[in-house]
Amino acid sequence: MARKPPPTVDLTNCDREPIHELGAIQPIGFLIALTSDWLVSRVSSNISQFLAVAADDVIGRPATDILTGDAIHTLRNRLALLRGADGVERVFRMKLDERGQDFDVAVHFSGHWVIVEAEPSTEHDYGDVTGTVRGMLGRLDSMADDDAFYNEGARQVRALTGFDRVMVYRFDDDGSGEVIAETAKSGIGSFLGLHYPASDIPRQARELYKRSLLRVITDIEAAPVPIVPTLDEHGKPLDLSMSVLRSVSPIHLEYLRNMGVRASMSISLIVNGELWGLVACHHYSPKCPSFERRSVGELFAQLFSMRIEGRDRQHIVDYERRGRDISDKLLGAVASDDTLLRDPEWLSAILTSAIPADGVAAWINGNYAFTGRTPSTASFATIVQTLNRAAAGKVFATDEIGKLVTNYSVAENDSAGMLAIPISRTPRDYVILFREERIRSVRWAGDPHKLAQYGPNGPRLSPRESFDLWKETVKGRSVAFTKSEIRVAETLRATLIEVVLRLADEATEERKVASDRQELLIAELNHRVRNILSLIRGLIRQSIPPEGGQLQDFVGMIDGRIHALARAHNQITQDHWNPAPIKSLVDAEAAVFLRDSKERIHIKGGLVLLKPQAYAALALVMHELFTNSVKYGALSTDGQVSVEWRQGNDGDLTIEWIEDGGPKVSPPTRKGFGTSIIEHSVPYDLGGKVVTDFARDGFRASFVIPGRHIAELANYSSKPFELPEPVPAPMAVQLDDVQLNGKIVLLVEDSLIIALDAEDILRRLGADQVVSEATVAGAIEAIGPNKINFAVLDMNLGDHNSFAVADELERLQIPFLFATGYGEQAKLPDRHRGRLVVQKPYTFKSIARALASLLKSDSSVSA
Repeated sequence: MARKPPPTVDLTNCDREPIHELGAIQPIGFLIALTSDWLVSRVSSNISQFLAVAADDVIGRPATDILTGDAIHTLRNRLALLRGADGVERVFRMKLDERGQDFDVAVHFSGHWVIVEAEPSTEHDYGDVTGTVRGMLGRLDSMADDDAFYNEGARQVRALTGFDRVMVYRFDDDGSGEVIAETAKSGIGSFLGLHYPASDIPRQARELYKRSLLRVITDIEAAPVPIVPTLDEHGKPLDLSMSVLRSVSPIHLEYLRNMGVRASMSISLIVNGELWGLVACHHYSPKCPSFERRSVGELFAQLFSMRIEGRDRQHIVDYERRGRDISDKLLGAVASDDTLLRDPEWLSAILTSAIPADGVAAWINGNYAFTGRTPSTASFATIVQTLNRAAAGKVFATDEIGKLVTNYSVAENDSAGMLAIPISRTPRDYVILFREERIRSVRWAGDPHKLAQYGPNGPRLSPRESFDLWKETVKGRSVAFTKSEIRVAETLRATLIEVVLRLADEATEERKVASDRQELLIAELNHRVRNILSLIRGLIRQSIPPEGGQLQDFVGMIDGRIHALARAHNQITQDHWNPAPIKSLVDAEAAVFLRDSKERIHIKGGLVLLKPQAYAALALVMHELFTNSVKYGALSTDGQVSVEWRQGNDGDLTIEWIEDGGPKVSPPTRKGFGTSIIEHSVPYDLGGKVVTDFARDGFRASFVIPGRHIAELANYSSKPFELPEPVPAPMAVQLDDVQLNGKIVLLVEDSLIIALDAEDILRRLGADQVVSEATVAGAIEAIGPNKINFAVLDMNLGDHNSFAVADELERLQIPFLFATGYGEQAKLPDRHRGRLVVQKPYTFKSIARALASLLKSDSSVSA
């Protein structure tokens, strides 16, 4: 009997691995698969570790036997929000059973199954997610050049998640990739600039990266938890493509183990609907960021992708605009003197000003002309013949002519790459740009050439064992022509055809086709951008400006609404979340918009206290009323606004908004989110009534707030309302008394965005290094090896305070100051009662002033 040949081992072995059907999850949480009528079909075998049920006992039982009614109600509502086959909804800090433990939950569809995944909540109160993301984006947008932009993106994700190493990894057209940005803790080396072969990420993994944007592996040594039963009634495993807890491919585990990585996380960067790259995170011990932080990271990466797309598009637009200008110049010159086309020096100068090249050759009606570094005449004729067979009628580019032309020698012909522009409709005439050879060294993360072997996971290409730097010398190739250069070449081709062949009709048709193609691309681009924007959840979803709106307006709109809530929050919290007077709310908004023209606001009404819920809701309403009036209504000119309120016998409060003396009013043709707030917030949130009237002589609105939202006046003794202070003029930078040059500063701050801003201020004040820590333990650990010269301590760190850090700094005689956002409510222990305290938010002025005061009394910092 003939021996059966061994199976072929090639790159497709890894590509065929069913990584989405592993039948197991990671042990950080549990999984429940439900039928369409909410019967338990399958569960992870570890469910008893989280809920008071055993895996074998729940199969076939109704979900109500293991989950509370409230939990099921919430999950059903979340499922109703899903759009598309790849949608996943999340709920944070949710109670699933009567024991009351908080879980972070993800729910999605897998075929006809409802998949519920949960892991114990580790964030008790994450805080202002919108503010966090907005701050992260603000810092990202402040980066001028691309390198700084990508590095800042990596830095933001590392600050958010705490991984040892965070990289921005970009794919090339051939599927290989390069680390283009990196931030990492000291002492673990750098992967920046290293290349990775396409085979490191199999094809089906790339498809999953496009569908499921975030993938976390918390511990490669953790035993996977099987799903029981493994197969359904049709003998099929559960498709875990969109699972947040999906177990890990043995081949990928081997890959990470060979790298020395213990935990990892990747976030997809999708640009123009394609996988542009990844934000890759590595940790050298087990690591599990909270589900909420991972979700914030995913949202940030989506916005990061949009910024990448915008930057790339702007680069392309700028370059192609220059190309069109050159094309117009060529058209105007040759139209009046077509002999210029036979002048290789002139042709080379104008073409290479648009597309860099080392030489240009023209082949027209069997005649040729050369300038610069070009192939020999014989080789050029062979190239033209090859082009006639291979790419007639289209721009063709290659960085390796030797692959196209047999027996082509780069050394003998001075050129390695070319871009051919056909200038006739038959395969005959060309203008060809040539580039010389560029010998370069490519830095790989280990030898990319894998050897076939029979490993524990079958015959395949085994992940390489070493990721040490491995250099490969690349010869016989030029700098590749970019897609933008090829598009510019297409524009130049159209121009040359029009002039040389005098085919006005055909040229016009080609321009029309090109215009139609451009409009189609623009429409597709707009469609994809809208799809990306539609993924942004939360507050900003309903505030997206209409088409044509400016980003500044969008940011200002969000910023204004958040500040309106913040002002309301300050009022109702200054007296321990007690009711606050409506007049304070109106005064606050009036002060923001008309500090120097307060006489244009007429306020009439007695002392009426709103409960916190009503106060916050009405704050947004008042903010939108003032905003609209300043933009379009009475306050946009010299008009006036009257705000009156009165309480009826039934206890209900009626508020009247009346504008007068402004421009003529007409009903809006489109109602945006601001109008929705005005017309629906009081009825929806408070159960009240609203009547709006777009009267021609001035907008009017009447709001009725039910009496249950009005507080009694008895025992009211709140502090008098203080108007917001005007923004001070920028302080001149005075560093004479602030001597942090060359010093290392410890910053203890538990808010990512606040910490990043404080870092920048301290560096502007001369600090050589700022060591940021968010916890007491981390701060104390950082004091010794970093030789701290000075420290800024946030007094309150979530559930803890920084007094233990202060004690250690005092013991080591390291000067420090406290910072707090609690104002006068902040209390220092007796030991530190006399210490300097800076009020948040941090400003350059407040920090500089505090440092100057402190350093005058402590020469050890400036010694």
